Amino acid sequence: MLRSFLTAGCLLGAGSVLAQTPPARPARTVAPATPVTGRITDAATGEALPGATLYFSDLKQATSTDAAGNFRFANLPKGRFLVQVRFVGYTPVVRTVDTGSGQPLDVALTPAETEIGQVIVTGVSASTEMRRSAIPTSVVDQTRLRQTSATNAVDAIAHTPGLSQITTGAAISKPIIRGLGANRVITLNNGAKQEGQQWGDEHGIEIDEFGIDRVEIIKGPGSLLYGSDGLAGVINFLAPDPVEDGRIVGSVAANYQTNNRQQGYSLWNAGNLNGLNWQVRGSGKVAGAYQNRYDGRVYNSGFRELNGSGYVGVNKSWGYSHLTVSSFNQILGLIEGERDSTTGRFLKTVSLGGDALAGVITDDDDLRTLNLDVPRQQINHLRIGTDNNFILGQHRLTLNVGWQQNLRREFGNPTDYYEKSLFFQLRTVDYALRWFLPEMNGWNTTVGVSGMQQENQNKGVEFLIPAYRLLDGGLFGVTKKSFGKLDLSGGLRYDARRITADALYLNDDEQPVPAGQGETKFAGFRSTFRNVSGSVGGAYNFNDKWLLKANVARGFRAPNIAELGSNGIHEGTVRYEIGEPDLRAETSLQVDGGLSFVSDHVSLSADVFRNQISNYIFPRALSTPTGQDSVSVDGDRVFRYGQGDARLAGGEVSLDLHPHPLDWLHFENSFSMVRALQFDQPEGQQNLPFIPADRLQSELRVNFSKVGTSRLRNLYARGTVEHNLQQNRIFSAFDTETRTPGYTLVNLGLGSDLTNAKDKTLFSVYLTLNNVFDVAYQNHLSRLKYTAINYATGRQGVFNMGRNLSVKLIVPLSFK
Repeated sequence: MLRSFLTAGCLLGAGSVLAQTPPARPARTVAPATPVTGRITDAATGEALPGATLYFSDLKQATSTDAAGNFRFANLPKGRFLVQVRFVGYTPVVRTVDTGSGQPLDVALTPAETEIGQVIVTGVSASTEMRRSAIPTSVVDQTRLRQTSATNAVDAIAHTPGLSQITTGAAISKPIIRGLGANRVITLNNGAKQEGQQWGDEHGIEIDEFGIDRVEIIKGPGSLLYGSDGLAGVINFLAPDPVEDGRIVGSVAANYQTNNRQQGYSLWNAGNLNGLNWQVRGSGKVAGAYQNRYDGRVYNSGFRELNGSGYVGVNKSWGYSHLTVSSFNQILGLIEGERDSTTGRFLKTVSLGGDALAGVITDDDDLRTLNLDVPRQQINHLRIGTDNNFILGQHRLTLNVGWQQNLRREFGNPTDYYEKSLFFQLRTVDYALRWFLPEMNGWNTTVGVSGMQQENQNKGVEFLIPAYRLLDGGLFGVTKKSFGKLDLSGGLRYDARRITADALYLNDDEQPVPAGQGETKFAGFRSTFRNVSGSVGGAYNFNDKWLLKANVARGFRAPNIAELGSNGIHEGTVRYEIGEPDLRAETSLQVDGGLSFVSDHVSLSADVFRNQISNYIFPRALSTPTGQDSVSVDGDRVFRYGQGDARLAGGEVSLDLHPHPLDWLHFENSFSMVRALQFDQPEGQQNLPFIPADRLQSELRVNFSKVGTSRLRNLYARGTVEHNLQQNRIFSAFDTETRTPGYTLVNLGLGSDLTNAKDKTLFSVYLTLNNVFDVAYQNHLSRLKYTAINYATGRQGVFNMGRNLSVKLIVPLSFK
């Protein structure tokens, strides 16, 4: 059926092309595309805006205006596409353009008194104007990313309303969307699924922070393009847009952070010559132990990274085809938090010969070195893929195919520095085929298939999850139409996933042996999951200021390999975990509602949600017949995965003030909250574990596009207050988690572009001072909160990073 379905699409596309062929004589050459031209000006003064950028996201083609504000696209495919027009200090504008009409596109931009402009999002179907999409979506742009001090990619976006992070030190962050994380969140690397052992809360995201230009965050299961694992939402990390034809550009970036002496460097180059375009980036990071007021320097909390990414391809009137490559390589220390009971200083484990070990008090050299001790983790993630977009008459077809290899090694033997205790080799082939049908009676429809094939092998001396193979696939269709002020969208998706786990038997020396000759470590099994997802919603624009949104979505998530088959000590969670092969798939029904008001000087938005989840999967501590906690090897408590029904509800409220005539002044505020309950549970087990605390953020910022007659451009200064309320709604049974007191952090920022006499940017500098008052705090979602007790002070766990000054420098490059 699928084959005939796609064949029909190709025939329709071919028929459309043939219908345009002149009957008199067969054409031997393709007729040149109709140029798309126009002019970008200031709406108030009518003056030209040189250097304004125009970008067709569905075509991956960009250009910029000349000194007179004029632009020209010479080789665009024919059709109707969204284009976004941007200029620093002005509100972005989105237009739908018929590229074959020959009509000029003239756009007048207004100064950005409000930062809520027209934004294109790509993670829903085709490119869509964000305010016209019913699915709740946030965008973190390049400006915000550059003004933020972070230690990894997720940390850079973690202050977005509705988004949090589970952390294990400075290098590891896992995104949480409205209280849900792990593999309930799909991570995309430039639109392609990132597959790197997402089941682990302490497994970070293998994406280079320097390579991110903007981030789209879809909250909830409304996006039907990516299949199972999107129950909480989708995060799409996007690289910079392609540059315009005839240009070669680049940049050098450097960053230094004082707290952990983190150094980061990145070199980027991009070009476009006669349709042949490319981008290439190389980045590196090195960081030592971070510090805070209570712990001093945290032993073995440093990390190193060496990353590379890029693509090469062609953009023509028939579409584009790109070959993409990304390589993420990181080694980091794992923090155990053991300390001397008298001095409170961190201990390091050393070998006394044979199997004898001892805890030795660390000295200043141990705390200041950039070398990493045991335990430590090494991650290597390689992805090679193709990204293709074909214009077939009035049809458009996209095809993405990728091969990924994720190598995750954990070194935990103090007597053998290089012994791989755990070693997972995960290989994935993923694909996505989407067919964008011609517009029919105002309906814009996309159908397609996507899925992946995975194989994971254990190559270490310890075992936590079985070796397994996964086969996953899905069919989907999404559509949208505008009825005057009302924009409707919706779709359906059918998914099937099969997981086959291998049996494993061990002898007394923990060595694998044939079946029947040892103890069963993993019993082989095969599990198959099938389900339907769907979404329907609308956005109603009362006028240019008021907007109302509502959406209902049904989500589906198959259990992951750890939930189904784990049997071992999970170091990152400090517990012994046992999977349950008979788990059923999670399904959810989420209702979203949103109301926003945008004027020249006030912006207000309120988004609420209610998410009902059936068969919610969570680990539960096993107890003895007398009701006491069960204890396993080395004192780690035993947890077994189970499931029940749960409900999450909450929302986000944002208020931005930028009063006239002080248009350079911005006062931005946001509040986020989540309430998460399990049904039919006893006392202490009614709240879902590891739910972020309520968070209130306020920022006062000034922006000046020009500073008198100086050469400073886009000068900004900001002060931020972040208040995390105490979290008392916890899963207290079995000491799974503890209450977290509230805390308040104050952050400062300052930055500007420095230009030459011709108003060309020479470099940009960004200064950020986080945690100005060096507050000692533990975030509720910090894994280090549950490490060993410091008996010298009586405090449990390790605290988050203290005061940190970040200096970031970016130098743009241009080549002839």
